[in-house]
Amino acid sequence: TQKPFLLSLPISSPSYLLLPSPTLQDSSISSRQISPSLCLPIMPELAETYACAPSTERGRGILISGHPKSNSILYTNNRSVLILNLDNPLDVSVYGEHAYQATVARFSPNGEWIASGDASGSVRIWGAYNDHVLKKEFKVLTGRIDDLQWSPDGLRIVAAGDGKGKSLVRAFMWDSGTNVGEFDGHSRRVLSCAFKPTRPFRIVTCGEDFLVNFYEGPPFKFKLSHRDHSNFVNCVRFSPDGSKYISVSSDKKGLIFDGKTAEKIGELASGEGHKGSIYAVSWSPDSKQVFTVSADKSAKVWEISGDGSGKLKKTLTCGESGGVDDMLVGCLWQNDHLVTVSLGGTISIFSASDLDKSPVQISGHLKNVTSLAVLNSVPKTILSSSYDGLIIRWIQGTGYNGKLQRKETSQIKSLAAIDEEIVTSGFDNKIWRVKLSGDSDSVDIGSQPKDFSLALNCPELVLVTIDSGVVMLHGTKVVSIINLGFPVTASAVAPDGSEAIIGGQDGKLHVYSIRGDTLTEEAVLEKHRGAITVIDYSPDTSMFASGDSNREAVIWDRVSREVKLKNMLYHTARINCLSWSPDNRMIATGSLDTSIIVYELDKPVSSRMTIKGAHLGGVYGLAFVDDCSVASSGEDACVRVWRLT
Repeated sequence: TQKPFLLSLPISSPSYLLLPSPTLQDSSISSRQISPSLCLPIMPELAETYACAPSTERGRGILISGHPKSNSILYTNNRSVLILNLDNPLDVSVYGEHAYQATVARFSPNGEWIASGDASGSVRIWGAYNDHVLKKEFKVLTGRIDDLQWSPDGLRIVAAGDGKGKSLVRAFMWDSGTNVGEFDGHSRRVLSCAFKPTRPFRIVTCGEDFLVNFYEGPPFKFKLSHRDHSNFVNCVRFSPDGSKYISVSSDKKGLIFDGKTAEKIGELASGEGHKGSIYAVSWSPDSKQVFTVSADKSAKVWEISGDGSGKLKKTLTCGESGGVDDMLVGCLWQNDHLVTVSLGGTISIFSASDLDKSPVQISGHLKNVTSLAVLNSVPKTILSSSYDGLIIRWIQGTGYNGKLQRKETSQIKSLAAIDEEIVTSGFDNKIWRVKLSGDSDSVDIGSQPKDFSLALNCPELVLVTIDSGVVMLHGTKVVSIINLGFPVTASAVAPDGSEAIIGGQDGKLHVYSIRGDTLTEEAVLEKHRGAITVIDYSPDTSMFASGDSNREAVIWDRVSREVKLKNMLYHTARINCLSWSPDNRMIATGSLDTSIIVYELDKPVSSRMTIKGAHLGGVYGLAFVDDCSVASSGEDACVRVWRLT
């Protein structure tokens, strides 16, 4: 007789999908009798990723690169390497396995592999698709890697950067790490390198010693050096046909050389040239034009003639503010897209076939995203803030929707939003109220705010926690400063403004009633074994939740003040944030351990849904977008939306 097929999984798996037996109709087991051990877990899925912006540095260019067969580009931010599709900015993949700050990344000639370098001098080679499996890792230089390139046959890699002694440039076999040459001639940091895309192979390098060096090989050895630049040489690139290469420098010049002999054959016209340092250059696919960007906030397209001279074709501008953030520090000619990157992290995408067309602009955060808020608009608008003072709007299904302009660009510690107004706290002892239109007002509370909470139904009431107590605000007026006699770490105000819960360093929750400008203690709740880090009321105000630094979350009944859901101890580090679903059925917690855990209140905590590795470096912001979607943010400067199916 045929036996039913049984699949066994741990009973503590999140949620379950029943698998019918192939011979269920012939067996004596009914579908109602199948135990949880015969079920498959249903996991949350990543719906959207709103990418961070490329990391930039004042006075230095960044080198971005493109996929050889598609419109995807590579750039780095902190320890992450991002693959962004220019045709669909929501098509993002993030690689976060570097132990140090990632500095540069390049696709292999066939597009299957990616080589990325970091500040420690290591190069990691990993798969461009799926799980980004690591192929090899080599310690290439003793200092930061500033540029690397693949050979056209995909067998060799040359890397350049900083280091001790002569170890400023190294070429090696991609599979074994074996050296394929000696690179003498540089005395200071090497900023860029390029591999000739056609045979015979050549390598050219440039750097802070004002030199452009030419090497023959393999095995590669020094051939000659050019000293025509009078300042840092920031970028050097071979044309796709290998006939020429160009170097650009902080002396505002662009020099063009023969690709085989390294003889100087021309330069970009100086009369029409940039007025500031040229940070990056990129060739057109047909090798007849180049694209340059500069600290003068402009990008220029040049036509390169057969004799090597460069004539200006078009000057492009893409500034928003007119400030230093509009300086252009990176560029790429990717098929029909002309891509520029500003110091503020804004990516502008021009059409190479229609240079008069306005650019498409996308951007993101550069630093840790500490707070999230969701506006009740259609479609849903997500607001995110990073501690460097940047607030960005995201539209669900679309992505980047612009930066919120503020009069003051002070750093932001936490953010809350209601209707058309945003409330922020920072490191300047001030609480700011900012209208979405841009108008703002502030109040100085005289102490460093640690946390604050809004009464949603009467948003004029704000409770701000400081080291020794709380400050009660009405609008932008300080109503009272109350010393509570214990170190305060977190707070929450009931939506109607009648009650406040304040958490302390000792792990106790103090419940206060609010009458006018005074607080009256009603109860002290003890359950936590670590300092309280976050408190939040449920949308229907029947419950509240709290999390602590000892990785535990607790759900309480507001009326009886009894524990409603306990043993929520599945994080491995401090809980940074939590959020309720609008229908009060689920609660999500985010932690320093990089994971998000979603609990369903009508199920045991063992049936939790866990999102591991949600954000590199830790999760710092959570907000439910609707009953089945939750947005998260973290130290990786990205914002993600997860669908809970």
